[in-house]
Amino acid sequence: MKKVLFTLILAACMLPLAMAQGKLEIGQKAPEWVFPDADKKDFTMDSWPGKVLQINYVDPDESDLNDPFNDAIDKATDVDKIINKDYFKGFGIVDTKSTWKPNGLIRSIAGKKAKKYDTTILFDYDGVLHEKWGMPKDSYTIVIVDKNRIVRGVYEGKVPDSEVDSIIQMIVKLTQE
Repeated sequence: MKKVLFTLILAACMLPLAMAQGKLEIGQKAPEWVFPDADKKDFTMDSWPGKVLQINYVDPDESDLNDPFNDAIDKATDVDKIINKDYFKGFGIVDTKSTWKPNGLIRSIAGKKAKKYDTTILFDYDGVLHEKWGMPKDSYTIVIVDKNRIVRGVYEGKVPDSEVDSIIQMIVKLTQE
C-alpha cells in the first residue's frame, strides 16, 4: 500500500513538469503549426516570411480581453507609423476547443475582429497549441516571435497597461533587425 501511495504522490508531482515541457519559453524557436482560416485556406508562420509576428491565441469567450492592447498596436502601426507594416504582422488564432460556442458563431465573431483589425483569423479546432506550445485553455495569450520565429514575448491574460509601450518598443526594435 505504501508503494502505491508513494507512486501516486510521485506521479502527481511529476505531472506539472511533464505538462510544462511543451510550454513556450523566451529564446526558443516556436514549433510550427498549420491552421485554416474561415475559407479553409491553410496558413503557417511561414505564410508571413521576414515578418515579426504578434500571435493572439484566443478563447472566443475572452475575445475582447486585449482589445486595448490591439488598439495600441494598430495606432502604432497605422497612425503613428512607428511599427513598419512591411516587417510586422499581427493575427489571431481562435482556440475553438476551449468554448461552448458553435463554430458558426465563432466564425462570425472572428469575422468582425478580422474586419476591425484588418487581419487574418485562423482556427485551432483541435487545441493543437495547448499541447505544442503549452497554451492555456480558457484564456487569451499573445506570443511575439521575431523574423526567425524565436519567441521574444509571451503574455497570458490581459496585457497590463503598464507593459503596452514596452511591448510596442520591442516590436519596433525587432522589425528593425
